[in-house]
Amino acid sequence: MLTIHVPAVRLWDSKLEEFSYTKEYTFIIEHSLISISKWESTWHIPFISDDKKTYEQTVDYVKCMTISQNVNPEAYKNLTKENLKEIGDYIQDPRTATWFSKPKQKPKPGKKEVTTSELIYYWMVALEIPFECQKWHLNRLLTLIKVCNAKAKSANTKSSKGDKKKILANNAELNAARRKSLKTSG
Repeated sequence: MLTIHVPAVRLWDSKLEEFSYTKEYTFIIEHSLISISKWESTWHIPFISDDKKTYEQTVDYVKCMTISQNVNPEAYKNLTKENLKEIGDYIQDPRTATWFSKPKQKPKPGKKEVTTSELIYYWMVALEIPFECQKWHLNRLLTLIKVCNAKAKSANTKSSKGDKKKILANNAELNAARRKSLKTSG
């Protein structure tokens, strides 16, 4: 969660030739799977991509992240560059102490899989991650998914090695039984 403080600003109205003041606003945001899902349902494009977001898309995502109730729409219009930088830093924060070593092989060239909120929900279902985690900071949720995949892959590798040993032992027994019944040595 991140608390955003939008400062009051003094504005000059050239038509009325007078100063006006905006209000100060404070609200709380959360970068989560729920936020991305809301944003994607409006914009119909994947949030997680290398494509740059427009100012309008960025401000709309801030609205989708807002968990405070009854935030005045003026608050979003008055976001400062500092507010947007703080929000960007918050979105990029890994929010975990878990890290992964870089892969030994370079990824194969080709089309990268498009990551949408539905795909992340699929991963959660496939890995039996509870839906309460959709409220977590997105980077923390993606790290959990990556950890679950790594552990599952490790477990599959270990069990497949054990399966190979069982298969080889079973084949050796069958071969010995056949040699005995056929009275051959090989």
